[in-house]
Parts: sequence; C-alpha cells; structure tokens
Amino acid sequence: MSRSEELFEKASRLMPGGVNSPVRAFGAVGGHPFFVRRAQGPWLYDEDGRRYLDYVCSWGPCILGHACPPVIEAVQKACADGLTFGAPTQKEGILAEMICACVPDVEMVRLVSSGTEAVMSAVRLARGFTGREKIIKFAGNYHGHSDGLLVKAGSGMMTQSVPDSAGVPEGYAKTTLTAVYNDPDSVRRLMEENRGEVAAVVVEPVAANMGVVPPEPGFLEFLRAITEENGALLVFDEVITGFRLGLGGATEYTGVHADLHTFGKIVGGGMPLAAYGGSEKIMSCVAPLGPVYQAGTLSGNPAAVTAGIATLKILMDRPQLYRELDEKAARLERAFLEKGLTVNRAGSLLTPFFTGGREVKNYDGALRCDRRAFADYFAWMLSQDIYVAPSPFEAMFVSAAHSDGLIEETCRAIGEWRADAGRD
Repeated sequence: MSRSEELFEKASRLMPGGVNSPVRAFGAVGGHPFFVRRAQGPWLYDEDGRRYLDYVCSWGPCILGHACPPVIEAVQKACADGLTFGAPTQKEGILAEMICACVPDVEMVRLVSSGTEAVMSAVRLARGFTGREKIIKFAGNYHGHSDGLLVKAGSGMMTQSVPDSAGVPEGYAKTTLTAVYNDPDSVRRLMEENRGEVAAVVVEPVAANMGVVPPEPGFLEFLRAITEENGALLVFDEVITGFRLGLGGATEYTGVHADLHTFGKIVGGGMPLAAYGGSEKIMSCVAPLGPVYQAGTLSGNPAAVTAGIATLKILMDRPQLYRELDEKAARLERAFLEKGLTVNRAGSLLTPFFTGGREVKNYDGALRCDRRAFADYFAWMLSQDIYVAPSPFEAMFVSAAHSDGLIEETCRAIGEWRADAGRD
C-alpha cells in the first residue's frame, strides 16, 4: 500500500470522504487521491516522492506557480510579526488600493476570507441596497456553498450529480431564480415574471465551474442593459477570473462593467483571502457605514493580505505575463483541437470537453460530457505525471511557472493519449 493510500484510508475514518472539499476525493475519476507533501513552481510532490506537472494550481490561485519566492519571503516575514490581530493594519489599505487601481468599477473594497463569503456578502449587499429579495443566477455557475446559491450550481455539485444540496431551506431556494447561461430570453422572462423584485443578476462573466464556458457576443452587454432597465445590480463573480484574465479582470477582458465584483484565489496569493467591492455609493451601505452587516474575525488577516500584495505587485510589474499565459494556453488548446475534442478557452483558462464534437455553451451542453472518456483521459495524464482536475467540469490553469518546454511536453502527452485511447 502506498503512503497516499494509507493516508487516505486514515483520513476516510476522520473526515467525510477523507477530504475537506468533495472533488478532491477523485469520485469522478476513480481510484484514490494522492496526498501532497510540497509544491514548487509548476510541480506537486506527493507523499510517495512522485512529481506531477500541475494544471490545477490549487484551483486557480497559483498564477505565478507554487511557492513563488518573493511571495513566500514576504509571508514568512509577516508571520514573524504575528498571525492575526483582530485590529486594522496598514497592509489592508494597501491591498484595497491595489484592487481599486486595477479594476475600473471598484472604488471601495471589503476583505473577507473565502470566495463563498465574498459572493454571499455581495448578494446580501445587493439586497440591502435595492430593498429587494430575489436574485437571478445561472445553471452551472458556482458561487460558493452558501444556502441561497446552491441551486443548480456547478463545480463539485455537477461532479457528484447533485442538483441541490440537502439542508438548504426551501425558502432560500425560492428567492433564487435560475436562468440559462448565454440565453438572454431566459433572463428576460424571469425579469418580466418578477418585475420589481429582482435585486441582482449574479454571473460568472466567464463560467469556469461547468468547465470553461465563455459568454457569447452580446450576452454580458445584455445583462448590463436589462439590470439597469429593471433597477437591479449586476454582480460579477470573479473568484476565478479576477486577476486571471488580466489585471482588470472580466471588465478589462470583455469591456462590460458591473456594479459589484467578488474576488478570491489570486487576490490572496494562495492564502485564505477574498474580497468584494464596487462603487462608493453601494459599498457605503456596508456596516459600519450602513445597515448591511458583515464581519469576520480573520477578515484582512495580515499574513494573507501580505501574500495578496506580493502577488498583485508582481502581476502589476509584469503586464506582459498575461499575453505569455494566453499564448501557452493557446498551444494546449490547439493540441486538444487537433485530436477532435471540443475546447473552450478564455485567456489562461481552458477545458477540453468530451462531447463528441458538440459545442458547449451552457450547463446542459456541459452535462453531455462522456464521463468515462474523461476518466480515461485523466488516468492517462496522471500516468504521465501530469495532474489535471479530477472532474470533467473544471478548468485547466496555466501559470507563469509552466515553461515553453513543459507546455510542449504536455502537448505531446495529449497526442499520445489520443493515439493510445483510440476512441472519440
């Protein structure tokens, strides 16, 4: 028995499924997960001494690669000063100023500890600001595991074939209206049926939790227009796309402006940190300035904030990095396309879909994925010491640590897998 098998067996007696986040259990691909000992650059090293080329990148935060030296050094220094204070620090303002400088729509920011908390808080703020209760979300868009948003969610919910979570009161679900991604008519119909009741439309501006599904031309522009017409707010969930598609996130990438943005993953440099922000007018509704309450003991944690500052500073100093990442991801995209797969890509995010060549534009399209074919592909890549997400409904993430040579090696592995598999 391998060391990872031993650890998984023990963990399964102590934690549900042996993991602390469901997709990590490898339920969609079979077998057992490997346990990571350490990571460096583009590599993961497991407890058995095996090395993997990592395209999960901790589900997105590691845009600079694992254990980026300037980030690690800054965090180590910060930790020596104390791990948590429960009081304001100068660094919180520095990170907030950096976010506001990068994202055109953001004038004020509130720091929190997770993407789930950021979106939950943004939705509460939208309701408090508008005085309305209902929100519109999209099937297959995952916005964290707060009660009101676990309705036809993406990510691990799709992997487990669970449409909704047990334990969510029916009343929560009734205030969440579900539309079809890339389908303006479905949004228009919900707005008409609930006229004057919709507080916000919450959307992943580039969906990345049912696999990568970019917005079709005009879709986000439509959402911007219909929310303005109906007195609702437009909320961009940029927990994944924030600082991934560019310094200005989805607004820079698509040209569409939102009322509220949520950030996670990259904004914390790999530490548990997230944020939500918008105009001063809207954000002034948050306590202690306004009646919308939100608080957290570890919000603005000094070590996490330090990691975020160090990461954003590197990204701001190296704007060419985004072009380089885009080019690397495009090479992977071509390798998949040459083998007949459907591939969706947005910048350094991409997903190969096993749908027999059919396009994937929404949740229903993603669900047509051949899960057995994906499991075969995952097993092949892992046998080549390449780690991709253990779910057909997640993204591949390219980092600055993925060299041209490693990208080429991955393209060769993709080609060899298709020849070896001999199936569509």
